[in-house]
Amino acid sequence: MKLSIVTTLYNSGAFVENFYTRMKAEAEKITGDFEIIFVDDGSPDDSLNRALALLSADHRVKVVELSRNFGHHKAMMTGLENASGQSVFLIDVDLEEPPELLGRFYKHMWENNWDVVYGYQEQRKGNLFEQWSGAVAWSLIDVLIPAKIPRNHSTVRLMKGYYVRALVRHQEHKTAIGGLWVQTGFKQTGLQFEKQSRHGSSYHFSSRLLAFLDSVTSFSERPLFFVFFAGAAIFCLSTLISTALFILWLVGKTLPGWISVMASVWLLGGFIILSVGIVGLYISRIFIETKLRPYTIIRHIHQDGERSGG
Repeated sequence: MKLSIVTTLYNSGAFVENFYTRMKAEAEKITGDFEIIFVDDGSPDDSLNRALALLSADHRVKVVELSRNFGHHKAMMTGLENASGQSVFLIDVDLEEPPELLGRFYKHMWENNWDVVYGYQEQRKGNLFEQWSGAVAWSLIDVLIPAKIPRNHSTVRLMKGYYVRALVRHQEHKTAIGGLWVQTGFKQTGLQFEKQSRHGSSYHFSSRLLAFLDSVTSFSERPLFFVFFAGAAIFCLSTLISTALFILWLVGKTLPGWISVMASVWLLGGFIILSVGIVGLYISRIFIETKLRPYTIIRHIHQDGERSGG
């Protein structure tokens, strides 16, 4: 197989046919030896049935049906595990990332011998709050995570098969796929593109916050070091203040104590709670990873015109 195209389905029924038509047309410009893999991530709409209808008319379509919703990142990794192409093109189905990027990425990869060509936006889309919060999050990621994750990178990327086989060796359950893309290594480069439109993102602020926490706690120990050094600094500062207050008491000069005591209680109490929370995030990851549960569970792989379940 020369080329595999992987995408995931979740409430994606409105886009399936248009995505397939545009993606097939673009792939055929490169080779006739390709497959389009739809991963149904427990979608509650008719995405699965629409994909199966395409499969019945085109043997190059494969549908990986998961037993339930496992999440976008795990569904993508499952699709990559089932891709057999020498090159693998990963893209979201909602057409915000144009399928026509395939030709541009393919030419750039093979002319310059890159292992991965990924897409990124010069500037994030969305309203002012989304852009501001995104900029803050990326700044924190740059500081907290040793691996340099490309800013404003997108799902869309073309990867060589041996890179994909190395990528899917990662099996941790709580992770951020953006970090895994970088952590896997190889020769990678980015190409700028513009997203076509926004159809209502499923990533709300709470989802983005959780994704940020997953990114940091998956790939960095720096927050733990921050807690240690901040605790040491607060301890030293508290010691100096206590010494100064004791000297003032010895010379008979008293200070109003209520404000300073309450400020100290709030400062130290807040820092302790923050520290416990950070350490708790890491402990929760250990708890989840030691269960050794399956990464995802595939209900059925539909291919070659087969439509039976089970």
